Amino acid sequence: MTILTGKAEVSRRLRPDRSRVLRKVWEHRADYAYVLPAIAVMLIVIAYPIYYTIELSFFNTPPGLQLRDKIFVGLDNYTAILKSPVFWTVTSNTLIWTAGSTFISFVLGFACALALHRDFAGRAILRAILIIPWVISAVAASYIWKWIYHSDFGIIGSVLVGLGLSDRPPNFIDSVSTVLPSLIVVNIWREFPFAMIMMMAGLQTVPDQLLRAAKVDGANAWQRFWHVTFPHLRNVSTVTILLLAVANFNSFIIPWIMTGGGPSNASHIWITHIYELAFGRQRWGVASAYSVLLFLILMSLGYFYVRALSGNDQKDGSE
Repeated sequence: MTILTGKAEVSRRLRPDRSRVLRKVWEHRADYAYVLPAIAVMLIVIAYPIYYTIELSFFNTPPGLQLRDKIFVGLDNYTAILKSPVFWTVTSNTLIWTAGSTFISFVLGFACALALHRDFAGRAILRAILIIPWVISAVAASYIWKWIYHSDFGIIGSVLVGLGLSDRPPNFIDSVSTVLPSLIVVNIWREFPFAMIMMMAGLQTVPDQLLRAAKVDGANAWQRFWHVTFPHLRNVSTVTILLLAVANFNSFIIPWIMTGGGPSNASHIWITHIYELAFGRQRWGVASAYSVLLFLILMSLGYFYVRALSGNDQKDGSE
């Protein structure tokens, strides 16, 4: 009996006192009032659309029906997606698009950052020029590159024909085999300045004393980079790669404006396919199921991004 009474006493102490919690909330009511508008906006703009998208993914919405007449189908939309051959084509395109754009943009941006980290005449002007692709509107850049790639009036095709390197202008974005690599080139051109800026900022944190000490010890340029510079850039490299991956996985403007997913779904990635299903075919249920899967993937990438930032904060705190 004593044991039971003791357990009950411990359980009562471990349980939060509701009156005490409510009293604390009431005492700090002014503080909560300050953040209440932000919470309300987040619930309306973020929480409710996420909830409604998840709910809609379990319903069938034929084009002839209104959303209020949707039919509950359970997990049929998800199984239909996984059984569809278009899903695997779009997934393959998305992986190639994301991996190719992210890796090459990071490598090119890193190389430019290393080159611009040195002192030479005209460095500031070159930095400004290299940042231009990033500050140009993605919509404007997409239309410009669409004309550059044009099979009849494009400047690349005209130059190749003029130099005798090709009998006729190539079909960069009109061919199934070349459309995705052509779009990746445009995306790399747009994104590498971001990686360059991030890595240039990281290079500012590398201690000069360590580099000079390594040079005195006889380390060559590659050894100084690999054993001194790169370890200091590991965290910023991880954050940059994750940000590029999330942006590329969710990229919409360039592939949609330049090709609309064509030809024959050769340039469709997840986000453009979702847009076509929802607003082109009015298949809201299937599009919502795609969106839920995309949301889970981006949340997983976001988890690693937050972990990378937390690692940076802990490292800074320990130092």
